[in-house]
Amino acid sequence: MAAPGRSCPASYYYGARALRGEPALVVDSLWIAGGLYGNPFALDALLAASDREQSASALVFNGDFHWFDVEPADFARINDRVLAFHATRGNVETELATPQADAGCGCGYPQWVGDETVERSNRILERLRAGAQRAPQALAALAALPRYLVARVGTTRIAIVHGDADSLAGWGFSQEALATENGLRAAAAAFDAARVDIFASSHTCLPVLQCFGGERVIVNNGAAGMPNFRGERAGLVTRIALTPAHESLYGVRCGALFVDTIGLRYDHDAWERRFLEQWPPGSDAHESYYRRIVEGPQYARASALRQQIITTLAPN
Repeated sequence: MAAPGRSCPASYYYGARALRGEPALVVDSLWIAGGLYGNPFALDALLAASDREQSASALVFNGDFHWFDVEPADFARINDRVLAFHATRGNVETELATPQADAGCGCGYPQWVGDETVERSNRILERLRAGAQRAPQALAALAALPRYLVARVGTTRIAIVHGDADSLAGWGFSQEALATENGLRAAAAAFDAARVDIFASSHTCLPVLQCFGGERVIVNNGAAGMPNFRGERAGLVTRIALTPAHESLYGVRCGALFVDTIGLRYDHDAWERRFLEQWPPGSDAHESYYRRIVEGPQYARASALRQQIITTLAPN
């Protein structure tokens, strides 16, 4: 039995073939934001950016929009604003609304993540749940959210997941997994299983845009509510559209579509103050995340865009 925080409950699994259904959204421009983590200032920046879109567009929050927002009023505001748009459950929302025995935070952390990080995440989730239980209607709304969503932009089918092609908390679309031959092979097979050309995910908290042969792409936006690159203070959101983005940190052309990663430059000072009010020095979230919030992770922007075309991976 895996330890809490490393286990992946059976209910998280759906399998790539489940993504073959009819699209729930058909739009010209699709914005996808994962990992808001309860940052209201990043949410302000995201809504302002998406409002400037002129074409028929939709905004989807693909999970973990809660995390640091432990004060009940903050939790309620984030919940109400996010659920005014399309949303899917992340492991955070799932473990708030329908806790699984021995799942901990539901993160499904792989072995390369240290035990202390896993244990802190489990305690963060417990503290968040304590406040969220004061809002049973909000928890019921979270429980009703789907685990994934399929969209179509132009003629291209897009699977919006939180984790990977098979599981809500899967790590198959992490930048670490996609840096290995086995990870690339498994990801390449997922396109045919799901009958999609683009996967959009988050969950693993670091961004990666991996190109495959046949105009196929996996785009992981990392975190909308935290810095994603060393020395930078911006969240990230994915935009998939028939027209190019006005402001793009990096992106690729995928057939008729433009797949771009957009920076969210929120009010950092205001967010730092609010974070410290809820998570002062010595707290679990401060220990795990404060340095990233002020300095960014030890990850370079150049590492995220991987334009290698995967066409010759031999089967096992």
